[in-house]
Amino acid sequence: MKIGITCYPTYGGSGVLASELGKFLAKHGHEIHFITSTIPYRLQRDFQERIYFHTVDMEPYPLFEHPPYDLALAAKMKDVFVQEGLDLLHVHYAIPHAISAYLASQLMRPASIPVVTTLHGTDITLVGQEKSFFDITRFSINESTVVTAVSDYLKKMTEDVFQPTKPIHRVHNFVDLELFRHTAFGCHRTTFARPEQIVYIHVSNFRPVKRIPDVIKIFAKVREEVDAVLVLVGEGPMLREAKELAAKLGVQQHVRYLGKQLDIVSILGCSDVLLFPSEVESFGLAPLEAMACEIPVVATRSGGIPEVVTHGVDGFLAEVGDVDTMARHAVALGKSKEMRAAMGKAGRKSAEASFHPDRIVPQYEALYAKALGR
Repeated sequence: MKIGITCYPTYGGSGVLASELGKFLAKHGHEIHFITSTIPYRLQRDFQERIYFHTVDMEPYPLFEHPPYDLALAAKMKDVFVQEGLDLLHVHYAIPHAISAYLASQLMRPASIPVVTTLHGTDITLVGQEKSFFDITRFSINESTVVTAVSDYLKKMTEDVFQPTKPIHRVHNFVDLELFRHTAFGCHRTTFARPEQIVYIHVSNFRPVKRIPDVIKIFAKVREEVDAVLVLVGEGPMLREAKELAAKLGVQQHVRYLGKQLDIVSILGCSDVLLFPSEVESFGLAPLEAMACEIPVVATRSGGIPEVVTHGVDGFLAEVGDVDTMARHAVALGKSKEMRAAMGKAGRKSAEASFHPDRIVPQYEALYAKALGR
């Protein structure tokens, strides 16, 4: 098949999943055309056969205070679909990508474009529930040919809130197990910590939903009992507050700020415990990638995270905002190399059993066939 993929080309989970899916679909022999504002960051490093990129150009025009990206995207989708002879479009996020795909399809009348829409989370839990966006979000779901959600939690929330006329198919995210694995190769641990120190890590886009102050508070409590450092990977609006809180709690000299990084694997390979106290996650891709690298997770029992992390087996879960409980679990992991090793192996086994690309990618291929009426 020839498949067009549109996503946010950023560090969020939707862009990661879209990029990884495109890579594996290309390995399966499909021809993949990314239609985005820029090359997704997970695809910036290596050339891969059967993957092509089409940039959405925004022409400056003084009439527009804010350039209409969604309209430019729709026009580009239609052009690429025709010129490249695509079979379908797979868009990630309802707003604006599914709407742009709908407009592109309308430009093809009386023909149409099969559209597969994958819902990732905030397009449903935040953006879609804004009063001004509710109707158009529901419309974009119902006008898609096939709709998927990345967790049972998100599937149920979409059905409860929007009551769509289209069935929602749950297809979990997956992880590249050949790439994300426990290995000493490329490890930079000595850059972060002394050999005897425990390395805690947090990876995110530092939005308020990630509860970054809780990460700092947990680590401050951990430091009372464990000789440890905290590695923060990513950037976003809460980073400044994180630095201020770390200084206030007296742990700033033990925190390493790495900013945005392409090579997440070798950084995870230097770490011992992932801290992930989010308000809500539709799935929890960062915990899954940590588990694939045999790193136990301390996270919240919210959203889709319990579909990824099993409490007491490959990590620990606590209620949102329960810093004391999460710190207690983080201390226990920091003090016990045996516990970290056992939970790490369990996490890897779970990733292999439930979130292997060979298990997930064929589900998308089957839904593509369904969208095409095959």
